[in-house]
Amino acid sequence: MSATPEDILADTDSEPPRRSRFDRFASRMVDGRLLGSKIVAVLFGIFALAVLYFVWTVPFEPLQQLIFAVCCFVCALLFRRAQGHYATLVMIMLSVIATGRYMYWRLTETTHWQHPLDAAWGLLLVSAEVYAALVLMLGYFQTAWPLKRKPMPLPADRSLWPTVDIFIPTYNEPLSVVKPTIYAAIALDYPRDKLSIHVLDDGRRAEFKAFCEEVGVAWTIRSNNRHAKAGNINEALKITDGEYLAIFDCDHIPTRSFLQIGLGWFLRDKKLSMLQTPHHFFSADPFEKNLGTFRNVPNEGELFYGLVQDGNDLWNATFFCGSCALLRRTMVEEIGGIAVETVTEDAHTALKLHRRGYTTAYLAIPQAAGLATENLGGHIGQRIRWARGMTQIFRIDNPLYGRGLSFGQRLCYLNAMMHFFYGIPRLVFLTAPLAYLFFNAHIIEALAGTIAVYALPHMFHASITNSRMQRQFRHSFWSEVYESVLASYITAPTLLAMINPKLGKFNVTAKGGRIEEQYFDWSISRPYLILLVLNLLGFVAGGWHIATNWHSHSEVQTTILNLAWTGYNMLILGASVAAAREQRQVRSTPRVAMRFPASLRFTTGRTLACETVDYAEGGVALNLPGDVHVPLHESVVVSLFRGAEEFVFPADVTYSVPGRVGLQFAPLTRAQELEFVQSTFARADAWTSWAEGRELDTPLRSLGHVLSVGVSGIAGLFEHLHADLRALISGKHKTATQDPKTGK
Repeated sequence: MSATPEDILADTDSEPPRRSRFDRFASRMVDGRLLGSKIVAVLFGIFALAVLYFVWTVPFEPLQQLIFAVCCFVCALLFRRAQGHYATLVMIMLSVIATGRYMYWRLTETTHWQHPLDAAWGLLLVSAEVYAALVLMLGYFQTAWPLKRKPMPLPADRSLWPTVDIFIPTYNEPLSVVKPTIYAAIALDYPRDKLSIHVLDDGRRAEFKAFCEEVGVAWTIRSNNRHAKAGNINEALKITDGEYLAIFDCDHIPTRSFLQIGLGWFLRDKKLSMLQTPHHFFSADPFEKNLGTFRNVPNEGELFYGLVQDGNDLWNATFFCGSCALLRRTMVEEIGGIAVETVTEDAHTALKLHRRGYTTAYLAIPQAAGLATENLGGHIGQRIRWARGMTQIFRIDNPLYGRGLSFGQRLCYLNAMMHFFYGIPRLVFLTAPLAYLFFNAHIIEALAGTIAVYALPHMFHASITNSRMQRQFRHSFWSEVYESVLASYITAPTLLAMINPKLGKFNVTAKGGRIEEQYFDWSISRPYLILLVLNLLGFVAGGWHIATNWHSHSEVQTTILNLAWTGYNMLILGASVAAAREQRQVRSTPRVAMRFPASLRFTTGRTLACETVDYAEGGVALNLPGDVHVPLHESVVVSLFRGAEEFVFPADVTYSVPGRVGLQFAPLTRAQELEFVQSTFARADAWTSWAEGRELDTPLRSLGHVLSVGVSGIAGLFEHLHADLRALISGKHKTATQDPKTGK
């Protein structure tokens, strides 16, 4: 049975999760206001930092360090079995200790290089490690205690509900992509006299004008496209007057409960300026599609929308993400409208609101869904824009400076911006062992065994702690794959934006396309291929080094350590290469797997109760009772149910096996198209159970998965190389790619 907005609100009162005895004890300590005074809290913080510094810096012999590391790791494993936030905080503390000891040892004991080449490579590596350690610490701070905000109901008296303007900005997207969003906006469960829908068409297309007039929504245009999406919204602000704004990218289809779920907090918190909900995607992104991980492995964005934004909410640092959000008009107008100084206008707008002392909020309930980027080139182009924009904000409106932000807000914004500086550090990690394997450069002045007893605890603690915190939102080791794919492409834009923040322009991410044939994107994958070849050569050089220096135990140990590092890099690069193997996508309207009640009525009058398997804009697949078989090409009527509501559509049978049938809709009227969106994409609970049944992360299993993808990627590379060379020789070779800089 379909959920209603009231059901979604009621679900938030469910019983809290079971907690461990340690967690209950820690809660009693905190609830007793042991740290209730600000002065006491500050003094405790200073004392804790002093103790932490002592633990970081106390000198140990390698054997003592090994014993200490083993004891800490055993404690971490024990707390990993406990439930609750406080056990997580202990694991974070142990990870911070391990990382701090490693970095202190690394900076004070291993940087006495003897040769210029050693120093050059060594400085690059230690700088990359300092960056990674800082981002790790900031990440712990940001996500240690997600707020998990619940929806706030609106008043029972609907006359008290505020007025809302719905903005749907569009530029060059086809009407077929935008129509479902418009239909869903029309179907929002909200009083029609308090709702105004505006399609902001920067493409100024007659087709859009005619459609908007037909369905009764406003078609809004302007004389120029200055400042892209931000300028489009700001122009619409001048001609509308709703108390609140709901903004949706043109492919983000809201559920009918969106406004009821989100607006209640604005009535309770008069300083609330913006409420963000997750960006959920019902189609596979390039990683999911090309690597076959769709709905089995969390996608790249789930960590941000599942954990990071929830963590930001604790610190009143939720970012505006440009879509699926509500904003209070008066406060947006007070800061001059949506920010236009950078290409990430959304995050900059949130920063301006926070500087004015206004609050923001995050609800981690998917209340809209859209299309993911369709190929790797488009995906990279989108991330380049994000990286450039966040660097622009870092340069022109740095959160560390200026008034209006709390300490927590400054750190959350800082981490968001520093995240996009990973390009150079990731490239350093992918090439650092080659310095020794090719040039015998000793970039870490220490014995291999000593390196292991300091570095491995740091890596192990970071792995199991992040796995506990992120387990349903990011599987272990996948971050390395995502960063390796993007590092070569975001490095130059971030450096240029740091030098001149005015460089760069807003690029629209293409949606709604198709890929007719499988192909390997040689152009996009060029950086990974070069790095993969270098690591392969380094692996060969390492083997030769062992063969010629087998009598030197220290040299052999150092070589083995670098070979292990190189082998890991090769498999990560292999997974990156696999992501460039574009799979066919012949449907421009992806099928969405979802089960809800349906019925099938035949021309004879017979009716079957059944259940959906999946749906798309053009049709639906159904599970039939028993082994019922339906003849191909038969005309039927299918009913889709949303609670007590029934929506009826004419269809033809295009696929049939015993117990299952595939239907293609006959041409639908505008009213039927609207009803189809109401009964599918716009259901209140459409996306709330999307990840049900997905395995939670365990580091070893995830490592095995990533490594198997890496092996598959390397094997597939040789297959495509052979096939494309044959096609090139025969004159049949075709290339298809998308420029990551332009998205075209």
